[in-house]
Amino acid sequence: MRQPQTTATHAPGVRIDLIAKRSALLVALVGIWWLLSLRYPHYVLPGPLRVWDALSLIIDNGDLWRNLTVTLKRVCIGFGLAAVVSVPLGIMLGAIRPLGEFFEPVLPVLNTVSSAIWAIFGIIWFSISEASIIFVVFMTAMPLIITNVWQGTRAVNADFIELAHTLRMPGWKVMTKIYLPTVMPYFFSGARLAFGFGWRVSLVAETIGASSGIGYRLRQAADLIQTDQVFAWTLTMVAMMVALESGVLKPLENHLFRWKKEAETP
Repeated sequence: MRQPQTTATHAPGVRIDLIAKRSALLVALVGIWWLLSLRYPHYVLPGPLRVWDALSLIIDNGDLWRNLTVTLKRVCIGFGLAAVVSVPLGIMLGAIRPLGEFFEPVLPVLNTVSSAIWAIFGIIWFSISEASIIFVVFMTAMPLIITNVWQGTRAVNADFIELAHTLRMPGWKVMTKIYLPTVMPYFFSGARLAFGFGWRVSLVAETIGASSGIGYRLRQAADLIQTDQVFAWTLTMVAMMVALESGVLKPLENHLFRWKKEAETP
C-alpha cells in the first residue's frame, strides 16, 4: 500500500518538472529563431516579433477564425466518414479470414498513395469544392483506421468466439459484443494518427484546390512573399493540432479506457 502513495505524492512534482523542461526548450528555440532572424532579411526569415504582429493582425480582422473553422470542419467530416466506414470494414476483414487474406495487399497500397495524388483525383472528380478536400481526408484516414482495427481483431479471445458459435450467437451480435469492445483501443490509437494525417493532408489539398481554409491562406501568403504570415498560419496549424491532440483526443482515450490501465495495475 505504501508504494502507490509514494507514486501519487511525487506525480505532481514530476509533471511540473516536465512542463518546466518543455518550457525551457521552447524558450531556447525561440531564442535561436530570433538570433537567426537577425542575419537574414524579413522576407526570408522573419523574427518572432514580426510573426507575432502578423498573427495579431489575422486574429483581429477575423481571418484566422474563419479559415480555421473551415479547415477544421473539412477535417472532422472526412475523418468522421472514414471512422464510420473503417470500423466495420476492419472488423469484417479480421473476423472473416478469407476476406482479410483477399484484401490484405490493398491496404499497404492505399497507405502509400500520396495525399497530393488524392487531391488531384479529388479536383478531377469533385472540382474545386468542399467535397474534394473531404475526399482527400477520407482517403488518407480510412486505410490507417482499417489497419489498426484489423490488428485489433487479432487480440480477440478465440475462446469467446468459439463459445459464441456454440451458443449460436448471430453474426451481428458477435461483432458488437465481442469484436467491437476489443478493437476500440486499437481504433483510438489509429484514429489519433489518422486525425493528425488528415489535418496535414487537408492543408495540402487546400493549397492545390481551394478558395478558403488555412492551406489556401498559406499559399496566398507565399505567393505574395508575406513570409511573416506564412509563419503565423503555420504556428496556428501546429498550435491547433497540439491542442486537439493533448486537450481532446488523448484525454478522451484515457477516460474511455481507464479500466484497461486499472486492470493492468498490480
